[in-house]
This record gives sequence, C-alpha cells and structure tokens, in this order.
Amino acid sequence: MILLVPLCLALAAVFLRQEGEEKYVSAVVFKGLASLCFVLLGVLCGGGTHTAKLIVAGLVLGCAADVMLNLRWVFREKGQLIFLIGIAVFLSGHVLYLAAVLPLGANKALCCAAGAVLTALLMWWIFRRITAKKAFKIFGVVYIGAVVLLNCAAVGNLIAAPGAFTALFAAGALLFLVSDVVLILNTFGAESRRSLRITNIALYYVGQLLIALSLRFLGGL
Repeated sequence: MILLVPLCLALAAVFLRQEGEEKYVSAVVFKGLASLCFVLLGVLCGGGTHTAKLIVAGLVLGCAADVMLNLRWVFREKGQLIFLIGIAVFLSGHVLYLAAVLPLGANKALCCAAGAVLTALLMWWIFRRITAKKAFKIFGVVYIGAVVLLNCAAVGNLIAAPGAFTALFAAGALLFLVSDVVLILNTFGAESRRSLRITNIALYYVGQLLIALSLRFLGGL
C-alpha cells in the first residue's frame, strides 16, 4: 500500500516532463495514472464509514478533475470550457471533503465565519496580482472559498481533537490550498513560470496523498 506514495510522485514527475516537452496526450495519461495512485491509496486506507466514503469520493473527483484540466491542452478549441468544468469537478470534490470533516467539529459557525473572512482577504490579495475574465473570477471566489472553509474546518478539528487523522488531513488540505493559489497566480498572473508549475504539482500530489493516508487513522468516525 505504501508503495503507492513513491509511485504517485514518480508518475507525477514523468507527467511534468511530458508536459514540459509539450507532449500533451501522454502527459494526460501519466497525470491520470499519478492521480489514480492516491485514489487507490484512499480506498486501501479507508474503511466503510460514512466519513471515509465521502473522502474517497472526493479523491475520485480530484482524479477526474486532474485529467480534465490537462485535456484543455489536447482540445485547445474548447480549452476554456474544459478548464471551467475541471474546476467545477474539483469544487465538487472539496464539497465532499467538507461534508466529511465539518460535522466532526463543534464550532461550525466559527469555522464558517473564519472561512468567509479569510477568503475575502485571500481573494483581495490574489486579484491584485492576476488578470482574468469575469467567469474565471466568479469561479475562483467560490472555489477558493470552499478550500479555505475546508482548511478552517480541518484546523478546527485538529485543535479540538489532536491525532494522526486530523493532523494528516489538515496538512493535506493546507498543501492543497497553497497549490491552488500557486496555480492561479501562474495561470492568470503576468508571467507563467515553470518553477511555479512544478511547485503547484508537487504540493498538490503531496496534499492528496496526505488526505488519502489520513484515512488509515480515521477509526470509527
């Protein structure tokens, strides 16, 4: 089971190389295989609890969204539409993560309030650094809002009930958020940089792997 971790990272590295060489079809294949690794890890680590099923479903949607985001380079004439659909699928995955962990906390109202404030501050900071169409900005606010709220819920659970599951899930959610911010800046910022793309992918896959691994310590929740 643990071999899926290095295999996932190795496949992600091959994906980055294929993408860098503009071999977009093979890049999609390797990215899909890398993402399949964290899905399988989640299935193997998870149990039959409601929380585990929601998180595994979120991992599956993340895998599907990974493929969609890169298909925009294969089907360039519909690239914008494919990108937006991919973001919508990612959002659905985050909603499932949120549905899994938010009920575990006691201060749901506080998490929601903190999420709203932090989202507003983060989007204000991001919008000062990017140029994007209105549709992308609207999607961005909703998407980042969901990810920030997920982080608030995960950190709240970690504070209220420290443990391997809450720690790994919170770390994974945080890396996911940072990865998304890097992706937005690199996609819609003044200049696209290869180093930021590598950072985005590295943080993303480590984050998803941590979320999948957290299921091993979920217990009966």
